[in-house]
Amino acid sequence: MKIAIVHDYLNQYGGAERVLECFLDLFPNAPVYTILSDLSKMPARFGQVDIRNSYIHSIPFSKKHYKKMLSLFPTVIEQFDLREYDVILSSSSAFAKGVITSPNQIHICYCYTPMRYVWDLYHQYIQEDVKNPIFRMVLPFILHKIRMWDLITAQRVDHFIADSKSISRRIAKYYGRDSDVIYPPVSYDNFKQAENTEEFFLIVSRMIPYKRIDIAIEAFNKLKKPLVIIGDGYDRKRLESLAGETITFLGRQPDEVIIEYYSKCKGFILAGEEDFGITPLEAQSSGRPVIAFGTGGALETVVDNVTGVFFNEPTADSIIEAVRKFESIAFDSSAIRKHAHGFNENRFKEEILNYINTAIQQKEHSHE
Repeated sequence: MKIAIVHDYLNQYGGAERVLECFLDLFPNAPVYTILSDLSKMPARFGQVDIRNSYIHSIPFSKKHYKKMLSLFPTVIEQFDLREYDVILSSSSAFAKGVITSPNQIHICYCYTPMRYVWDLYHQYIQEDVKNPIFRMVLPFILHKIRMWDLITAQRVDHFIADSKSISRRIAKYYGRDSDVIYPPVSYDNFKQAENTEEFFLIVSRMIPYKRIDIAIEAFNKLKKPLVIIGDGYDRKRLESLAGETITFLGRQPDEVIIEYYSKCKGFILAGEEDFGITPLEAQSSGRPVIAFGTGGALETVVDNVTGVFFNEPTADSIIEAVRKFESIAFDSSAIRKHAHGFNENRFKEEILNYINTAIQQKEHSHE
């Protein structure tokens, strides 16, 4: 069976791209179709991948200004000619699932979330994230059309895999489709448990508004406790302007540095609602407990009072209360690591492979 992979973009490295790496481990000869790529921001292994970019990739300055071409993306994704493949595996939080396939092909979508800025984060995106007033006026008309396209293209998928129960519920709500849950992988073996930890708390995240790093900064300003923030993004300058003397920004860091900080932190902070959230599992793979916003994917990866604690309101005061509760608990690092092991890469690859093989068998039997 010939398989092709379709991925939204390859211009940043996050949880979705780690999932993609597992797909490539399973199917090393599969080409990856994507809207555009920037390999300077990707791990070296992607230089060896058969990446097939859309024409957007060739437009001057597209790597920097691709979001301004949003209205083109539905048409762009439909231009990929996938007729030679038996199985299409789309890796999608936006447009990848919209590829056109035939009745003889199997399209399996691994869905990180229905497109957030046209569904559950629509009003926040328009009112808070978009700064250009002209773009803000035009954008609702563009997003309305994309929302309709998103709903229609959800019916093209043969099988949906959700990355969490939370996302499975969103797929049912917005698309009216059933889905199966296969949790994303954590690179468990890459992380280590340090003998001695330090007093700082840690955030590893892209710096974008919905991550709510701002309320974590406010909380740690009030607590006057050390908070280290690793990552980058367009919201970084604003966040740095909010930070007091106990907050340290390290920017983007290589994996070995991040692993070291995970192993030595007192605790990990997840301030925003995540669809699944791989970073809390990376912290737990290092034996470190988590303070997480008690909603979304965190409810499926953090065990309250065992591998971390939750805060219930997206406010600095709620985080402060959680930090104080956190510091009253004697966490067992070995138990935390054992919990994280249940999300390891080998488990993920086995479940994905079994799922695809079952879908193929069902297709064959339907033709008998």
